[in-house]
Amino acid sequence: MKHISTLYFLIFFPIFAHAQINYVQCEDTCQHIHGIDLSHYQGDVFWESVGQSEHNAYVYLKATEGGDRIDHKFQQNIRLAHRHGLKVGCYHFYRPITNQEAQLRNFRVQCRPEEQDLIPMIDVETTNKLPTEQFCDSLFKFLELVEKEYHQKPLIYTGANFYDKHLQGKLDGYLIMIAQYTDYEPRLKDNRDITMWQYTAKGRIRGVNGFIDKSRFMNRHKLREIRFRHY
Repeated sequence: MKHISTLYFLIFFPIFAHAQINYVQCEDTCQHIHGIDLSHYQGDVFWESVGQSEHNAYVYLKATEGGDRIDHKFQQNIRLAHRHGLKVGCYHFYRPITNQEAQLRNFRVQCRPEEQDLIPMIDVETTNKLPTEQFCDSLFKFLELVEKEYHQKPLIYTGANFYDKHLQGKLDGYLIMIAQYTDYEPRLKDNRDITMWQYTAKGRIRGVNGFIDKSRFMNRHKLREIRFRHY
């Protein structure tokens, strides 16, 4: 795949080329630091083209979910993303009603420290119908296990509405990525600082067939803040 010519790419992957034509995106018009996250939902990715994007500074790859689910594209994605020069991090989709130790074991088998450029990210989107207090007890037990395992706090990904309902005032000390698909920047009810903003689930990038999640750093935040510290 690494040696496929540009002509071959345009002939056999026309949808990738088409996705870039007359499509103005946030990164085309601003100076923020941008990146993407993806999983098996994007199918096979033409990583050489993704790596050539001058606007794409980082990528988060889904590694695992719950206690036993592994994204079947993860190993291929992380290998090829590194090969083509991208700064890579891994994320885990958290399931509050699944044993926390089982979830950590699942994640650490895939998210190996020596392969990380960015701190782990924990995707927090559901309470699994637990009351907020019980959900938070479950979540913070898991976050403590992750921090102990990787010797640094993970990045927390969640939606603006979910944060306001369940996590207000509870994530001090953690960097957060907030998902909010609007034309205006997110603002949380407790006015806490937001490190990164996932601003669309319908972005386009050459090398990916279809839509992709895109994010950017907020305000003066920089990529160095989420770099993985190797000990």
